[in-house]
Amino acid sequence: MIKDIQRIIDEFNRSANVAEGLQYVVDQISSLLSADACQVFLLDEERGNYELVVSSIKNVQELSKTSIPFGQGLIGQISEKSELINLENAQDQQALVAAVEILEEDLHGYCGVPVVYAGEVLAALIVQKKDIAAFSDEASSFLLTLAVLMGAEMEYAISQGALYDAFPKRKRKRKTTVLSGVSGAPGVASGHVKVVFPLADFDAVPEKKVEDAAAELEQFDVALTQTKADIQSLSAKATERLSPSESVLFQAYLRILQAPKLREDIKLKIEEGHWVQKALKLVIQDHVQQFNSIEDDYLRERANDIEDLGERILMHLQNTEDNIANQKYPKNTILIGDALGASDLMEVPEGRLKGVICSRGSQNSHVAILARAMGVPALMGVHGASSPAMEGKEAIIDAYNAQLYLSPSAALKKEFKSLELEDLELDNELEALRDLSAETTDGHKIELLVNTGINIDPQLYSDAGAEGVGLYRTEMAFMLQNAFPSEKTQTILYRQLLSMFAPKPVVIRTLDAGGDKALEYFPIDEENPFLGWRGIRITLDQPEIFLQQIKALLRAQAEFENCRIMLPMISSILEVERSQGLIHQAFAELEEEGLEIEMPPLGVMIEVPSSVYQAYELAKRVDFLSVGTNDLIQYLLAVDRNNSRVASLYDPLHPAVLRALKMIVNGAHKAGKKASVCGEMAADPLCAVLLLGMGFDTLSMNARALPKIKSVIRTLSLEQAKEIATEVLAMDDAQEIRLHLESEYETLGLAGLIRAGR
Repeated sequence: MIKDIQRIIDEFNRSANVAEGLQYVVDQISSLLSADACQVFLLDEERGNYELVVSSIKNVQELSKTSIPFGQGLIGQISEKSELINLENAQDQQALVAAVEILEEDLHGYCGVPVVYAGEVLAALIVQKKDIAAFSDEASSFLLTLAVLMGAEMEYAISQGALYDAFPKRKRKRKTTVLSGVSGAPGVASGHVKVVFPLADFDAVPEKKVEDAAAELEQFDVALTQTKADIQSLSAKATERLSPSESVLFQAYLRILQAPKLREDIKLKIEEGHWVQKALKLVIQDHVQQFNSIEDDYLRERANDIEDLGERILMHLQNTEDNIANQKYPKNTILIGDALGASDLMEVPEGRLKGVICSRGSQNSHVAILARAMGVPALMGVHGASSPAMEGKEAIIDAYNAQLYLSPSAALKKEFKSLELEDLELDNELEALRDLSAETTDGHKIELLVNTGINIDPQLYSDAGAEGVGLYRTEMAFMLQNAFPSEKTQTILYRQLLSMFAPKPVVIRTLDAGGDKALEYFPIDEENPFLGWRGIRITLDQPEIFLQQIKALLRAQAEFENCRIMLPMISSILEVERSQGLIHQAFAELEEEGLEIEMPPLGVMIEVPSSVYQAYELAKRVDFLSVGTNDLIQYLLAVDRNNSRVASLYDPLHPAVLRALKMIVNGAHKAGKKASVCGEMAADPLCAVLLLGMGFDTLSMNARALPKIKSVIRTLSLEQAKEIATEVLAMDDAQEIRLHLESEYETLGLAGLIRAGR
């Protein structure tokens, strides 16, 4: 059964068009189950019925009516109940289905299953036979499994309009198609679609014997040089269009290309007998796999960057540079791709890029980060967006509501054009808040900081009105090395960082590496790295690594005195106490060297449920608590927000999340310490009033979100925020909470911060 199912699904996916694929499916089912009829009925919301689109009975459309009104017949029951029906004799049912009528009511045995995707019924798959007998359990299981596997492909075909295009008699006036995703950068935009495909395809690289290893390596060197030239050109464009903090990304790309290890790895694979293209494929796959295994969202998304660079090198190896040269971009380009790279955005001529859509990726991908920096709306995880059929279509992005409209009506285009202009007016108003404090109408101030990693630009953060850095990730500095960076190397890095922002505070998170982190020089193999040896656990078990980093931080702190140290993924009191012991050891050793230093404030990240319940005990032992909402929400709700199947369940407004946050801030304040939020939740204007009302002292976010958060804080009083938070904490449904907050924002005149328009 398993082999038959896989064969049918594979052939269905490979079919030239949907009609051909579905015809193959019903023919195979009829044969394997010895059925006398097999049909697929599509749910047609526009016409309010179930349309017969394909049947194993030839010329069936000429034999009978081929549609059934909603709610009627056995198909209506299958659709409405979303469950399998298996009957001995369908003739006993008062409401006959079309298939029964087709063969003059000769069919009796009946089995039907819904084809479902993301909880929505798309179609019904029906089999029938002349015998008065139900289908066997094995047959019904076979049918159900096929229907489950067909769901994603059917949804994709429907979203592209390809399903009805495949059946001439079913064609109708094309209507606006709406696709959903995850917002990567807020805003609205309209334009025409430009689909971007990979520069080269690693899957198409064949096996080939190597006759001259030196010649293969020479080909790689040439391609590598050409790729460096590409990135230097893109870097020049980025310098003109972006802030220094974002354009420095391309310098990071150059460092990756210039790293001796890349060439060494390629050389090793060639010496093992692989030709240069296969060697590149294997090396890039290894690097991508290492990044994909990382739990930290920001670092995991770097896999796309490695893949992007690898494809560019392969393009030059295959001499297919015309893939770039021949690209033509509309005046108002909506750039769409499966997994766009940062370089794809820079390839678009200046002034033409209006929006970005990715089938894969998350809010932490460099595409999303760059889109936010450029003020371009972006949607991530839009299933089926990168189809060639999308090329040239008119499109509207509403990244506030995470929706993409294809072939929009004239009325819809007019409405969104007006909303775009209103958004522009709002942005101009927010710029005027830059030099004002984040202070409520009754005089309560809250500290607004920024998160950063490899990209550092104090001018950008100052322009946004930031009061310092709330999270600096040190992992990238370790990942760009061929071995653990020395104390001297780290000291230089931290001094540069602290000097850029002095005297403003900089919260530096200690190394969050481990079994799931891509440190090539420190490989760890674990069955479940997400719950394994990682973060503070590894640095406590390997104190020499921790002590070296702490000494580097203390040396930098001695000069500028604006460093705050933060410990990641703390799950117990013991971890804090052991960390403090090592920090005091490092401090004493530096004092013995004659270094005059003051102990910097120490904080812990609250990212796992166990630390939520120990917030007070943890706060008593440190100087501040900082909530990493991205990880905390995923652990609390058991949801991977980058998994499109369950991403909709990732909700910062879930009552359990809000109550956990209140528990944390209460614990911190009970101990007389401050509490901050440094995850994406801090950058969400809709959540700002809750975090303020709960009592958080500091919010840290991406620089572009900061003006909107400041606008929320300056619009209402602390008492108003507390009242709203109290009301929300008494609610037990995330949707109810969201609607309540949206209503409050309308009343406060803040609706323009959470949706398009004023």
